[in-house]
Amino acid sequence: MEESAAAKPRRTTTNANTDSTTTTTTTTVATADRPAPEPGGGEDAGPEGGGCDVEVWEMLSASFRQVQSALDRNRALISQVNENHQSKVPDNLAKNVALIREINGNVSKVLSIYSDLSVNFSGVVYQRRALQNGAGGRNGGKLESSGA
Repeated sequence: MEESAAAKPRRTTTNANTDSTTTTTTTTVATADRPAPEPGGGEDAGPEGGGCDVEVWEMLSASFRQVQSALDRNRALISQVNENHQSKVPDNLAKNVALIREINGNVSKVLSIYSDLSVNFSGVVYQRRALQNGAGGRNGGKLESSGA
């Protein structure tokens, strides 16, 4: 599989120097607007592959869009915090308290989204395995048979 330059994440590093502080901000740009890579050699490689549930892909995509939105907002907030810090204006420094709280809230939101995504994805994988094992008669009593 060959990746184009547009398919690779951009990484931006910004260094801000003040009298006694150096702040480094690293940002990785979203992949949500990139074209999906071609399936990597299997029926389960993507929604077009035939072996994958479109709902799972939609769940993943929606979660990643939410995460990217929160990260984009944090990037803007961090930039504002840096500007306020560099200005050394007391009112601007006081505003940083609320901005940093919002950043922390967004980080918590991202953590929650990833946690929910992990649980949901694990549940789908467990269901698929249980269905496959049930179809082959190897369910180990976990699923009731549906017509025997």
